[in-house]
Amino acid sequence: MSMNIVCLDLEGVLVPEIWIAFAEASNIPELRRTTRDEPDYDKLMKWRLGVLKEHGLGLKEIQETIAKIDPIPGAKEFLDELRSMTQVIIISDTFTQFAGPLMKKLGWPTIFCNSLEVAPNGEITGFKMRIENSKLSTVKALQSIGYETIASGDSHNDLGMIQASKAGFLFKSTEQIKKDYPELPAYETYEELMAAIRKAIAE
Repeated sequence: MSMNIVCLDLEGVLVPEIWIAFAEASNIPELRRTTRDEPDYDKLMKWRLGVLKEHGLGLKEIQETIAKIDPIPGAKEFLDELRSMTQVIIISDTFTQFAGPLMKKLGWPTIFCNSLEVAPNGEITGFKMRIENSKLSTVKALQSIGYETIASGDSHNDLGMIQASKAGFLFKSTEQIKKDYPELPAYETYEELMAAIRKAIAE
């Protein structure tokens, strides 16, 4: 019996994209850019912090928006069912300061993510990535301690962990990514994803 662990992306998979929600709440449309548009996460984050600074916005304003975000309909039920069958870790490039309120709404699953550097006045001055290529590195580390990973995500930065896993699936991804990676099974509903994960666990 192999030891399986399911690794899921957070944004776009279980909850809506945080930055898109904030772009709408703050009326700053350029903040809608995500890793789907800019694969270089470091570049994207530095650019975002510049935009926030320019508008005088800090952690408090973003957290106020996050407090109003609900998980994608069906996400909590999907996660609850999955966690009753196997171990699950959410691996995200978001930040602990953003993820907290969302983890509460999802029933406190385990999340591995990054952290923000925040000044006393609430200005976000920088960010600390837990490790380079965080998703792929984490999956490889789990494999090194005897787990077989099953991974799913929606974006460029999920491809490494999806391709390195025993089974990997695109979920609610873009038409472009699906076209560029036709060998990766792509699903749109939690029912489909659950069926695919169940099958992978049984193998």
